Amino acid sequence: MFSFRTTSLEDQVDKALLQGPVACFCTQNCWDTGRGRYMYDLFKERGCLAAVFSPRDAELTPGTNHIVFEADQLKGLAAVVVEIQDVGARYFNYTKDVFHLMEVLKDMDNPPALYVVDHINPAGGVVEGTSPVSGDGQFVPKVAHRHGLTLGELCTLYQSEINAKFALHIISALATDSNKQLLPWTIAPASDIPGMFTCYMYSGGGLWNNTTITPGIGTSRPYEYFGAPFIKHGTHDAVPAPAGVLMRPCSFTPAAGRYAGEKCFGYQIMLEPGTEYHSLLHTLQLMKYFKDRYSQFEFLPGFSEKLDDPTLMDYINGNISFQEVKEHVKLEEQKWMRKAKRYILYEDQPFRIK
Repeated sequence: MFSFRTTSLEDQVDKALLQGPVACFCTQNCWDTGRGRYMYDLFKERGCLAAVFSPRDAELTPGTNHIVFEADQLKGLAAVVVEIQDVGARYFNYTKDVFHLMEVLKDMDNPPALYVVDHINPAGGVVEGTSPVSGDGQFVPKVAHRHGLTLGELCTLYQSEINAKFALHIISALATDSNKQLLPWTIAPASDIPGMFTCYMYSGGGLWNNTTITPGIGTSRPYEYFGAPFIKHGTHDAVPAPAGVLMRPCSFTPAAGRYAGEKCFGYQIMLEPGTEYHSLLHTLQLMKYFKDRYSQFEFLPGFSEKLDDPTLMDYINGNISFQEVKEHVKLEEQKWMRKAKRYILYEDQPFRIK
């Protein structure tokens, strides 16, 4: 069973939500601005809240990037209500946790109904990159690196992809007070996604996490800054930069993450106003640049599963030209958009940067 609800969670009259027991699967983004409370407080007031699954530490604590639960904790529930803020890239951990939840529900004999309180995608409807080729990534749907969908749309797609039979109900983002009053990045979606530019950088910049270059984790501007102790600035650096993008040499000392407490040298990615930035393609150019110049640059475990496209890897390794990889990405983006149209719940359609 599937439904798309255009009234708020508060207004739903399903017995499962009124009487429970209900579990809430959420992050700090479940703040209800209209009523001045968190989503789970609604079920506390009704007396039917059974559990809250949320990140383990304070919301901006570095490394707090998963929602952990056990399958046994879902038994006997009438409903699980999900409210997180997706950030537009397929490797966002909290969204993968939601897909893990869906996999567990799929295998249950008598699963609770799943309700997803949807939010606007802070990365917008822009599509970047390719769908996974091998499918080796755990709890990763076959969507582009930057998918252009909302969490509700992604869950609709994933339910179809895994052939799940549990009831799925999406509460429209347009029915949510916070979406009307706040920009989607106002409450930071995660400790490493702190601001409005972060989501535009994450679809490519998230790949740095599986290399020996840090994307500025442990600084105030992750994914805008990247670097490592071994990078050297030169007078005539020819660091790749597409039109409308400025690369400023900089240094920083991360307070957490890789190279915590070590001085790193690297660059700040600065976008001129109005620039349409393809983070994935730019990151691939940068990785090829640093791989060609520094023996210390390495790919760490998980990189190939996250990239999951041999053609993109061929470009980084110097086996094909940038023009060839651009054409490959263009065709794959078009293919993904044709697939995505089957799961659109709102008027806006995903689109690619031309």
